[in-house]
Amino acid sequence: MIVTGDCNNCHTAAYAANAGEVPEDKWLLGNPVGWRSKAGTVYAPNLRLYVQSMPVEAWLVAARNSRPRAPMPWWSLRETSNEDLVAMYWYMNSLKPAGSPAPQFLPPD
Repeated sequence: MIVTGDCNNCHTAAYAANAGEVPEDKWLLGNPVGWRSKAGTVYAPNLRLYVQSMPVEAWLVAARNSRPRAPMPWWSLRETSNEDLVAMYWYMNSLKPAGSPAPQFLPPD
């Protein structure tokens, strides 16, 4: 689900630019390159750190109810089955925590 859901495109630095040729141990560490719009600049968070401190039930609530800033397609998580969301959670946990938190949101100039 991580690959078919395109999570790596934003949450793994240089994944899209390298046509997916990024070692798995570098996946989901967040991205220091922000996405800038009129609303400000947002950074894809480090999902490996994000899920480490929450039980699977909290992940399901977050996946179903959070509304992150664009460009995150939060509605796709809302439509993902519980079975797939649980699989995503356990996969992200299997990668072990690594890296740093993403930079904070920057409001527009």
